[in-house]
Amino acid sequence: MAIPTITLNDGTTIPQLGFGVFQIDPAETEQAVLTAFEAGYRHIDTAEMYQNEAGVGAALRSSGLDRADVYVTSKLNNGFHRPDDARRAFDETIEKIGSHVDLFLIHWPLPTLYDGDFVSTWKVLEELKADGRATSIGVSNFQPAHLDRLAAETGTVPAVNQVEVHPYFTNETVRAYGSEHGIATEAWSPIAQGKVLDDPTLVEIAERVGKSTAQVTLAWHIARGDIIFPKSVTPERVRANADIFDVGLTDEDIRRITALDKGEEGRTGPNPDTFDYVPD
Repeated sequence: MAIPTITLNDGTTIPQLGFGVFQIDPAETEQAVLTAFEAGYRHIDTAEMYQNEAGVGAALRSSGLDRADVYVTSKLNNGFHRPDDARRAFDETIEKIGSHVDLFLIHWPLPTLYDGDFVSTWKVLEELKADGRATSIGVSNFQPAHLDRLAAETGTVPAVNQVEVHPYFTNETVRAYGSEHGIATEAWSPIAQGKVLDDPTLVEIAERVGKSTAQVTLAWHIARGDIIFPKSVTPERVRANADIFDVGLTDEDIRRITALDKGEEGRTGPNPDTFDYVPD
């Protein structure tokens, strides 16, 4: 399986398709990741708040794969935005994964917490990149106004912005900002937690091309240049989610799927401008 790569603004490359471990039980994570490796995935997306980084690390060690051949992303816990807390939290991530990380993200901007200060947190990530323990750094769920602050007050443009994107919430304003400023878009919840799978437009296209609606939706993301990491613990679905590079969507198909956007009504997750969850 030949998975395309995208070149980030720091000159590194990232596989456009990855495997997400959000909501996978920590006890099941190692096997889930090994299943993904067997299916050809070489990009794993985890986070401190998922509590399964150790399972990812175990899979890396037991897989027999060269660490250089696997791309690993993790994200900062919302409870550790203060600089010293962020440094300690990253040290724990490194210990659990057992190596450097290829990409480390601020998980949420949390503009209503920490006196609205996510800039000092970003400066810690700049330190992590400078010392080589995080090859690339980026953000998740950042809005254009948050990104403008980083641009004005720091010296590093995020390599990626991981945000909610799917046919019912295409998030074009954030995607356009990223395109204009050289920030790659990673799309979380790429099939809207399954909400798009019965959509008549997707059903019609899927029947014509001989693929599932999930495969059509994932292929739409790939065609638009986004990085995706669908999650499943079912081996057949893990393999199917990777079988998307011969779907053959036309420009008209892409236009019709994009036109399914419902704006804010289509969001499945929280709004980054007000989200303030911190784990206990």
